[in-house]
This record gives sequence, structure tokens and C-alpha cells, in this order.
Amino acid sequence: MALSFTDLPSLFAHDFDTVIDVRSPAEYVEDHLPGAINLPVLDNDERAEIGTIYVQKSPFLARKLGAALVFRNAANHIEHSLSHHEGGWKPLVYCWRGGQRSGSFTWMLQQIGWRAEVVDGGYRTYRRLVNGFLYDDPLPHRLVALDGYTGTAKTDLLTNLNSRGVQVLDLEGLANHRGSLLGEMPGGQPSQKAFESALAAALCRFDPARTVVVEAESSKIGTLILPPSLWAALRAAPRIQISASIEARTDYLVGAYDDILSDAERLRDRLSPLRAHRGHEVVDGWLSLIEAGDKQTLTRALMEQHYDPSYAKSRRACSADVVARVEASALNTAGLNAMAARVEKILDQL
Repeated sequence: MALSFTDLPSLFAHDFDTVIDVRSPAEYVEDHLPGAINLPVLDNDERAEIGTIYVQKSPFLARKLGAALVFRNAANHIEHSLSHHEGGWKPLVYCWRGGQRSGSFTWMLQQIGWRAEVVDGGYRTYRRLVNGFLYDDPLPHRLVALDGYTGTAKTDLLTNLNSRGVQVLDLEGLANHRGSLLGEMPGGQPSQKAFESALAAALCRFDPARTVVVEAESSKIGTLILPPSLWAALRAAPRIQISASIEARTDYLVGAYDDILSDAERLRDRLSPLRAHRGHEVVDGWLSLIEAGDKQTLTRALMEQHYDPSYAKSRRACSADVVARVEASALNTAGLNAMAARVEKILDQL
């Protein structure tokens, strides 16, 4: 009998030793259960070939050829990837809909003596649970948002708070993007589905009775969209306003964004389209600073002429309650420690 899960927290709280995704590598890369390993019983080409045969020739022929491939690939996984497991190993297996691919693989594992089970409904069931959690139901968590101008080290402050035992949701880390025009990170962003999987898993690990601290974001981080339940909770979250001098913010950003500040061609590509918003004179000034290699002056100019006006405009349209303000004396290690201690005290009073 396949195992049924009625909500996302119960699925994430499973007691299996290993979660195995037997779908093709392309399906796995797009999204998968957090922590799952990929042992495909049909690779990308094989899956496409069987699908074509099913539609264009014969469902029976497709099932017959598919079965041969599935058992051949499964035997290879058992001989190599799984050979080190002892008799008490307990894996949880899923495919697209909890049908033939996962059922066949699970049957083989069970015949060996391993305590394998299959997820009823497979990945489709999992996605329905994720959608319900992030799109339909209100989040059970109480969020508090760190707000402030670009360059106030909010992401580093989240890391510091996390090390102190505060529940922290790092949206930019999950999205692999720094949340700004120049925020691209190596490796690129995950798919929307993979982002939602990581987000749902992080939220399910939190204690709903305790506050979760998050950075105030717009509805998009790079190309990724914040799901409705999270976006509603974030918009309503009380804010702790973080501030620092323009000099401290400039110094911080020159270090934090050194990768893109050192890439003149990439900078020009990102900034040139802003002529329609900031004017030719302003953008030409930025391009001159890029050519001169003056990272410090360019960074300050970008804040004063682009980031700060954009932030001020967005905050005028936001009615969130600011419950406290924290001024950073510096954005170095000592300054971040002092800010984190101050935020901790504020959280205790909320």
C-alpha cells in the first residue's frame, strides 16, 4: 500500500532514511522533495522515447519496452548506488504520480528485504500540498521584517541573528539572488517550483509559536515570485527599521558587490536600460565611473540616484507598522553584533 500524506508538515516529518526520486534527471532538476536523491529508472531520452511510442504506436509496446528499461536501470542502481545499505534500510520512493516507475522500483527494493514504501500520488501529491501551503492557506507563522535602505547589511544581520538561535527566513539565500538590479549570484536562480519547495521546507521547520525574522522584500526576488500566502504575511509584518550612514553603506556594498563592480561589461549592460527612468545624464555619469574603475564613487552614486529614491517610493506605498528603529554605528563585525543584540531585545518585547 502506498503511503498517503494529507498535509505538508507530515510529509516533511517522515521517518524514512532516504527519499528517492526515480523520475528523469530533467524532472528532478526542475523540482523535487527537499533532500531527495535522484535514481532515475528512465533517463531523459528513454522517457521521451517511451512517451512517443505510447502515443504514436502502442500503449502495450510502450509498457513492455518501458518495463525492460525500468528494471535494467533499477538493477544498476541496486548494484552500485545502493549496494552499501544494510537490511534495515528504509527508503521512501516517488515518481510523477506514484505509479509504475516508483511502484516497480519499490517492489524490487522490498523483495531484497529493504523497508521501502511509495508516496501515494507521487510528486503531483507533493506539489498539491506545497500549493495549498503557500497559495491557499494563511501562514501559521508570525513574521517580523527587517527594513532599510540598500547597503544596511540586512542579510548579514539575518545570519548573525540565526547564529543566536533566532528563527530566520533568508529569502535571498533561497532565491540565490541579492534582491536588486545587480543582485545576480553565481549558479543562477532555481526554478519557481524549486524555490517554493525550499521555502515550504524552511517554513515547516519553524516553530509557529515563535517569531520568524525575514528581510523586507518586494513581491519578486530576481525572476522569482513570492507565493501569495508568504507575500500577504510579509506585507502585514511589523518592521524593524535598520539605518546606517551613507559612508558606511558605501563601504559595505563595495565589498559585498565586488564581483559585479569588477565586471565593467556586465555593469554597463545592467545600468544602461535605466536611462528611461533616471535620464541620460545620470546614466552617462555612472558609465564614466565604470570606465574610471571608481567603485566607491559609483556605488554611492547608485544609492543616491537610484536605490534610495526607489526605496523611498516603495515605502510611501507601504503601510506596514514600524515597531522599532536600529541605527548601525558601523557595518563591520562589531557593528553587526551590536545590531543583532538590539534586534534580539526588540523581538523579546514584541
